[in-house]
Amino acid sequence: MKYVDEYRDAERVRQVADLIRKAATRPWNIMEVCGGQTHSIVRFALDELLPDKITLIHGPGCPVCVTPIEMIDKAVAIASRPEVIFCSFGDMLRVPGSQKSLLEVKSEGGDVRIVYSPMDALTLARKHPDRQVVFFAVGFETTAPANAMAVVQAKRLGLKTFSVLVSHVLVPPAIRAVLDSPSCCVQGFLAAGHVCAVMGTEEYRPISRQYRVPIVVTGFEPLDILQGVHLCVRQLEERRAEVENQYARAVREEGNQPAVRQIQEVFQPVARKWRGIGEIPSSGMGLREPYAEFDAEKRFGVACLSADEPAECIAGEVLQGHKKPHDCPAFGRHCTPDHPLGAPMVSAEGACSAYYRYRRHGLRQCP
Repeated sequence: MKYVDEYRDAERVRQVADLIRKAATRPWNIMEVCGGQTHSIVRFALDELLPDKITLIHGPGCPVCVTPIEMIDKAVAIASRPEVIFCSFGDMLRVPGSQKSLLEVKSEGGDVRIVYSPMDALTLARKHPDRQVVFFAVGFETTAPANAMAVVQAKRLGLKTFSVLVSHVLVPPAIRAVLDSPSCCVQGFLAAGHVCAVMGTEEYRPISRQYRVPIVVTGFEPLDILQGVHLCVRQLEERRAEVENQYARAVREEGNQPAVRQIQEVFQPVARKWRGIGEIPSSGMGLREPYAEFDAEKRFGVACLSADEPAECIAGEVLQGHKKPHDCPAFGRHCTPDHPLGAPMVSAEGACSAYYRYRRHGLRQCP
């Protein structure tokens, strides 16, 4: 496949793995932040190619996975109302809340629809002026520009029946939270290339300087990831702590400025709870005052809903890199894609779903 095959070339992958093997003289722990990178690592067994000295740790880089259970409960409460058409990307429908999922609401007669863009939801609002149309705005910085644009369009069109349930989260505060943990053993990061394609790389430099950790912006194909690991290992061995860009074919230092301006116009930083982790200051996005009328939490009075995470699910420890999915007693037994206990088993970027799909049988113990 054009533009993909060259980054999956087996010989080039082996060559970079050899370079890592030669460069690493001591043990290093490197966290890949993005769930898409986690899936590539597990799918292509990239960690099997690395020397024993290098340990890859899976981070909290799956926006579906980190969406707290109480946000799912808010979505369920809104979607259950007869006047509502609730719109979401498909991967959110099966994420369990404290009582039920959006898919169960749909099975019970709720008007829950899968859309491919927030603009699809906006179109529905124009077609159904007698209904309330709510879009579940979930994601990292990558999906925020389109969601912001939908809100701006709704305001311009005067659509009083459109609103968004905002559950956006930001990557840099999550990296800080990982590094601030007393049990942190991460010495370097592979940053998510798609997030940096939007936001650029500048906001990672203060983190790299403050914590003295290398941060390498990395793509998602096998060659991308191993090149990112190699750059990170070289920095660690040379006692450097810088921001490097492996994904230069897609990421510029300044990012996508029109997209950044759109985000900043509509959203402002807010504290956000992360599933199994807790509240991280300034780690989420909320609507600014000029667009507050489109806040579904306020419109439907669900802002005060709260819920506890299931005790049996260790999603928080998996998302922070403290444990691997197969360390969970419920993995593959009481927790499966058909009957998930937590979001990491449901999401296409979740570490648990990756291990279930590619390493359910004959699991090896990672170093």
